[in-house]
Amino acid sequence: MYPEYLVAPMRAELTNVGFEELKDPEAVKTAIESEGTVFIMVNSVCGCAAANARPAARIASKNEKHPDKMVTVFAGMETDAVNTARAYMLPYPPSSPAMALFKDGKLVHMIERYQIEGRPAQMIADNLIGAFDEYC
Repeated sequence: MYPEYLVAPMRAELTNVGFEELKDPEAVKTAIESEGTVFIMVNSVCGCAAANARPAARIASKNEKHPDKMVTVFAGMETDAVNTARAYMLPYPPSSPAMALFKDGKLVHMIERYQIEGRPAQMIADNLIGAFDEYC
């Protein structure tokens, strides 16, 4: 686990724009299995989360069409919550950061770390916005 003082600003980058933090497996299960659309971001301390993933999630969250719920779990912190979220993302392998869109409890769009690394935030946001426009 990382010190909370280190991850607090990284958490705030998402919660300040309306993401709800999920810190236990039951909260993850309730969110993902709910009716409607749910966007979940597996947050991370890695550089590509800071430079690309979190900014992309913030940009996409402002799209006219957006998920009913936007939630986040933090890799390296709330391990059980992260593992539960990742179980819903199968068959995709665990990665962080990662982004997934669910509709009525079913995974409909996934962005893995390799699709985040080295790509500008706007390109990732455009990918998310396309999914939001299609499924939300």
